[in-house]
Amino acid sequence: MADVINGYWQLTKPGIMVMLLYTALSGMILAQRGIPSLRIIVVTLLGLAMSTGGSAALNMWYDRDIDAVMKRTVKRPIPAGIITPNQALIFGLSLIVLSFVMMAVFLNLLAATLSFAGAVYYVVIYTFWLKRSTPQNIVIGGGAGAMPPLVGWAGVTGHLSLTAVLLFLIIFLWTPPHFWSLALYKNEDYQRAGIPMMPVVKGSRNTKWQSFIYGIVLLIGSLALYFVTPLNLVYPIAAVVLGVGFLYYLTRTLREEEGSFRWARRSFFFSLAYLMLLFIAIDFSIL
Repeated sequence: MADVINGYWQLTKPGIMVMLLYTALSGMILAQRGIPSLRIIVVTLLGLAMSTGGSAALNMWYDRDIDAVMKRTVKRPIPAGIITPNQALIFGLSLIVLSFVMMAVFLNLLAATLSFAGAVYYVVIYTFWLKRSTPQNIVIGGGAGAMPPLVGWAGVTGHLSLTAVLLFLIIFLWTPPHFWSLALYKNEDYQRAGIPMMPVVKGSRNTKWQSFIYGIVLLIGSLALYFVTPLNLVYPIAAVVLGVGFLYYLTRTLREEEGSFRWARRSFFFSLAYLMLLFIAIDFSIL
């Protein structure tokens, strides 16, 4: 029984969910210029957790064939035989529907629609269509992971703004160098599964250069936030330090000899810290 409960929990990709929820919370804090009411925080984050968790479950349901041949994913609940495909399908759809209803009733229709749109984007556009058809899969599909700050902002205000769009843009620009770093050192996995990730289709050198360019644009985009919304100096200092740090890792990855992915792995893990620390800096620039 414990294995089954844990299997359902793992279907929601809890590690990714935590990051998504925190970016949504930062969007809420920025929109409120402080801490929103407990009701808004709970409804927004719970609804978003159900939406992202449901879409993750549907992602694993659809990708169960390739998950079974990739070392990184072979222990996921469906290929491991803990959860059946039908159970994952019902679980995922139920979470997404419940999320929309709860947010529409207890929050507002815009936040509910944005959360639902993010789930549909991730499942239909990214998982069903882009992931197996183009090396630009993670670039275009990155819009799904960038939705939570929009949901958080809409949950507080009932509308969107340029500031909210810039939060979306930061995550959107962060996504390619983040996932391509992973794809570089997990390249054999993606080749085995027949997934056209950038390193598989264009090679590692091309991927590293594109990641570096995205890193530069990300630094510029992150600084743009400071010029459109009132933030204290904590934010621009953090944005520069973190952005230059990310570029350092991407540069070392770019200079790494062919076949070695030590710095690609380091870039991946730094990118996780980068995003969390940048959004923490946003919060400290308000509170």
